[in-house]
Amino acid sequence: MSNLREPNLEISPGDIYEDCSYHPVLCVWIDEDGDEISGISLIDGSSPRSCSLGHCGVRKLTVQQAVHWKFHGPDDLPPDVEFGPGKKWWNENDLTPLQFRQIP
Repeated sequence: MSNLREPNLEISPGDIYEDCSYHPVLCVWIDEDGDEISGISLIDGSSPRSCSLGHCGVRKLTVQQAVHWKFHGPDDLPPDVEFGPGKKWWNENDLTPLQFRQIP
């Protein structure tokens, strides 16, 4: 990713973002300058998952998007992005729709 997908992105520790490898990541730290962001992958628990807010194209995700990506892969991938062997964590044959219950 070479450009910022969301200009004026406001993200804080506790938010979920998409990193350079298209993992949904729980944000745990942002540097003082507000450029470097770091967190824990919600796919495989790897950390630190660090990106530049100004150069990596980080975008904020909802909980629903993160859960969907965990089981069905990321949405809106650029056409030139391909996942090599061992990099695809989802099963393309699993077409089970995810359902979410509203919490009162």
